Amino acid sequence: MNSGHEQPSERALVVVVDDDESVRESLPDLLKEFGFSVRAFASAKEFLESDCNGRTKCLLLDLAMNGMSGFDLQLELKARGRKVPIIFITGQKDDALRLRAFQQGAAGFLLKPFSDTDLLTTLNTAMGAS
Repeated sequence: MNSGHEQPSERALVVVVDDDESVRESLPDLLKEFGFSVRAFASAKEFLESDCNGRTKCLLLDLAMNGMSGFDLQLELKARGRKVPIIFITGQKDDALRLRAFQQGAAGFLLKPFSDTDLLTTLNTAMGAS
């Protein structure tokens, strides 16, 4: 008998890219509770230079970051032929940004602060669609 949580045989890797340290510390803990394998990066450049790029099943990506923005990373991944579901997370309540994210192929868009339920629902939808 296990702890009551059924773990998938191969846990999907969800990557968090956010320059906000508090998000990089709290979000991975929640994602692990949901049963995902998690890595967090402070910048798009760090993510692109990591060994996670090809294994990532879903990307939780901040829109507004220093250096390469979330949109920039989305376009870079597309240019590299890498199709990974992207869920943008942002504190900016801006319908134009939301529309642009979906027009460029985002799988989801969450406004900070978002609920655990909204996060899990959006993740499941994004990874089911990939």
